[in-house]
Amino acid sequence: MPVVTAPSSAGTRRTFDGGAVAVATSVMNVATYGYTMIAARLVGPKEYGAFVACLGLALVVQVVAYGLQAAAARRIAVDGGSVATIQRVVLALGARVSLVVGVVLVVATPLVDRLLNLDDLLLASLVGLAAIPLTFAGAQAGVLQGEKRWGALAAFYLAGGLPRLLVGTALVVWRPDATSAFLGVLVGLCFPVVVGWWVLRGRRPEPAVPDPDHSARAVLVEAAHNMQALLAFYALSSVDIVLARQVLSEHDAGLYAAGLIMAKVMLFLPQFVVVIAFPDMATADGRHRALVRGLVLVGGLGLVVVAGAKLLSGIAMVFVGGADFAEVEGALWVFAVLGTVLAMLQLQVYAAIARQGRRAVVLVWVALVVAVLVGSRATTVTELVATVAAVDAALLVVLGVLGSRAGRRPAPSTASVA
Repeated sequence: MPVVTAPSSAGTRRTFDGGAVAVATSVMNVATYGYTMIAARLVGPKEYGAFVACLGLALVVQVVAYGLQAAAARRIAVDGGSVATIQRVVLALGARVSLVVGVVLVVATPLVDRLLNLDDLLLASLVGLAAIPLTFAGAQAGVLQGEKRWGALAAFYLAGGLPRLLVGTALVVWRPDATSAFLGVLVGLCFPVVVGWWVLRGRRPEPAVPDPDHSARAVLVEAAHNMQALLAFYALSSVDIVLARQVLSEHDAGLYAAGLIMAKVMLFLPQFVVVIAFPDMATADGRHRALVRGLVLVGGLGLVVVAGAKLLSGIAMVFVGGADFAEVEGALWVFAVLGTVLAMLQLQVYAAIARQGRRAVVLVWVALVVAVLVGSRATTVTELVATVAAVDAALLVVLGVLGSRAGRRPAPSTASVA
């Protein structure tokens, strides 16, 4: 099978392109956040609530894309001699899965409309349509990530942010409502698919004898496991806002939601570390080194953000919500700690996915239950965020121990190791 090879300057080029991924993911996140803020100011509270509800459902659907992406990236990283075969299987599977998810959601438009309380069938149907490019893009990104084609992946991520900001803003200015706002998201999701098609179009693999290790069924099973692991992590990283609505007053729950903006910033800031480290974490030789370096880098960024939230809390409040949320200013650094722990935990979860661990996923679900039980006893904003951070930190330590033991074992092909 043909394999993409790097020129003699591969080390320098990959370092540069790895930096490009960091810049691209940052630009993508800033553009996505910027578009959300623009929509909030233009469409008004009622329409914005419907828009955010649709975004929330899209984020749940995105777990499918992430599962496919991780499966493709891991398999290519482990078996570089079968890149063309894996690419063909993953892209074909991604196309089928994306259509199934999209069709199911479109058929369920009335249910989505009622579930999200939209009173707009057109808006509800857009969520199903958006699931198609959103899911297929995960398959494309996985191929690029597994091959470590960082320059192409950087262009892919830029296409996922800037067009949404530009096209979406134009649509919302033209017609300021939730439907136009989410239509901007849908149109924006098509751009990375086009970029992915363009950069992957060059390989035309020859017909090959079916490989049971990389069959569509095998990839789908692995992707399903990945989805479960990521769903567990996202549930754990989001359960505290649900708890806040249950155990705190409406006023304090609002303060908690504002503080969580700081935590989410820290969670998404080092996203590029996960992207770049994941292929190496799938190999026996590079697994431990990639994970340790990633944790050190994420932890270092976290220390900077925590210090900034503590020493420059007044400036941080501008991005958190302003004077209306001044009561949470003193606790911003605690939310930054929570975000740092979550970012490091995310890296550990992806490390478990890279080695196809099973016990690690169970532990994340257990931590979710513990967080709910312990967090339900909190009575203040600071107490709740400290409790959740403590549970997450304990899980981080346990996964670290589990990962260090599993790191001594050979890299898997399709079997689970820990």
